[in-house]
Amino acid sequence: MLFNIHPSNLVSALSIALELSTDGLSRHHWRTALIANRIAEQIKLDDSQRQILVYASLLHDIGAASNWSEKKKLHTFKVGDDIHQHAEAGYQLLKDSPQFSMLAESIRHHHDNWDGSNPYGLAGKDIPITSRIINLADRLEILLRDKVYIFEQRPDILSAIRDLSGSYFDPNLVKALHEFARQESFWLDLTNPHYYQNFFRQIDAYGRMVFNIDDIVNIGEIFATIIDRTSRFTGMHSRSVAMVSAFLAKAKGYSLEEVKLMKIAGLFHDLGKLSIPNDVLEKSGKLTEREFSIIKQHPYYTYRILEQIDGFSTVAEWAAFHHETLDGSGYPFRVPGDSLRLGSRMVSVADVFVALSENRPYRGPLTVQDIEKIMRGMVDNRKIDGCVVADLFSDGVSLGALINQIGEMSWSIEQS
Repeated sequence: MLFNIHPSNLVSALSIALELSTDGLSRHHWRTALIANRIAEQIKLDDSQRQILVYASLLHDIGAASNWSEKKKLHTFKVGDDIHQHAEAGYQLLKDSPQFSMLAESIRHHHDNWDGSNPYGLAGKDIPITSRIINLADRLEILLRDKVYIFEQRPDILSAIRDLSGSYFDPNLVKALHEFARQESFWLDLTNPHYYQNFFRQIDAYGRMVFNIDDIVNIGEIFATIIDRTSRFTGMHSRSVAMVSAFLAKAKGYSLEEVKLMKIAGLFHDLGKLSIPNDVLEKSGKLTEREFSIIKQHPYYTYRILEQIDGFSTVAEWAAFHHETLDGSGYPFRVPGDSLRLGSRMVSVADVFVALSENRPYRGPLTVQDIEKIMRGMVDNRKIDGCVVADLFSDGVSLGALINQIGEMSWSIEQS
């Protein structure tokens, strides 16, 4: 099965997850990518490098997505701050990916300074050109202030960048930036939220990848790692939900491709959790009303991000409706039970099962017997699907093998 996904469509959608906060979404990665692409046009960078540049720009802070303190620091960092840790973390996430490994070096060095004052010791043209461009584009974007008229900001922004030319930034790139920054249209494009879809259509001209279903699984594994790092209590949660979801799909007689789609839904189901601060996720006491409202927004963002990806409409529902209930009292869409697809019901059951079997700040993991008792009670209260729960517990041998497989996967990841 082929997903005819424009690369910019996939990467731009997933990059939104890196923008999530309790206050909504910013456009840092999108604006950085637009600035970087304009610099590349000005210096006539070839199409293959421009493709890497734009996609790396869209994911450049991927190494900070799990850590709220790091994310906050990146939006306010000052010259001289040590901000290389997330660049290295991003490199480690992507370096072995068959789909995204070509972006890893660009991300690793995107805060390297032209004068060589950085942990890697690279200087000048030894720093990848794509990294040098992202570094400059990233700084310009951070200097933008949403509440100040854009043309009033332009002189100060360009002056601040000029002051860092030759130390932090490649002088030739700074020169190129100043040449096209005379165009009012550049600044207006940056601040026009409706322009970006045009931008992404334009950059598709640099090349088109076609991902098969296994490629999407591999990309899902990367984001599952990011999601599960948000709390020390969920180190394997997304992968475990993916495995249980696939197990349930097999039990229902789904085809091999449908089972893989169910696995993808499991891997991405908590993508919106990147909008929840780490201290809320790890709170041992009772959540306040506001904290619980923050928790309830995560499946909303999962859905709104995944629905933007070509061919993902069904996967988006399977993944994001895992907190909807048969009695219609779930969140955040209040979907009535007769409108819940079977795939969504399976991910919901998988999520409950895995959550009850994991360590939590307020309790230890439960036994299979206790988990079954709780889940049967949820069936009686019309929270989860009884037939799916029956499939899960009907074969103790198969369920035991699945639990062992999850345990082995957890051990393997901990050792790596």
